[in-house]
Amino acid sequence: MKEAKADFAQFKKRLLALRERLVGKVDYMHEEALKKSRQDASGDLSNVPIHMADVGTDNFERELMIELIQNGEESVRNIDIALEKIEEGTFGVCEACNKKINKERLKAVPHATLCVDCQREEELGNI
Repeated sequence: MKEAKADFAQFKKRLLALRERLVGKVDYMHEEALKKSRQDASGDLSNVPIHMADVGTDNFERELMIELIQNGEESVRNIDIALEKIEEGTFGVCEACNKKINKERLKAVPHATLCVDCQREEELGNI
């Protein structure tokens, strides 16, 4: 029991550090990518009409940035859920099979909700 509390404290520390880093990156991406005009984003100093290919590239980069922001926000939500589970004492339990998630997996993905076997089954569409 004492070991579990020490592990929870260690994972909580890692999750908080990861959350802080992710929130900073997501905020930075919001500020830098979404609030700039096309000229600011591309570094273009000219007011000459742009080529359609440039517009396509700019749109692709903007969509990619939006996707990265969404992924970052989803990771922050998953971290928050993991932090709640630590407080509830249910951290590290697979949501599918209710077995303990391997500590090595939690070290790699501290906000994991599934054990390796269940994650694999989910990726195959079996869960």
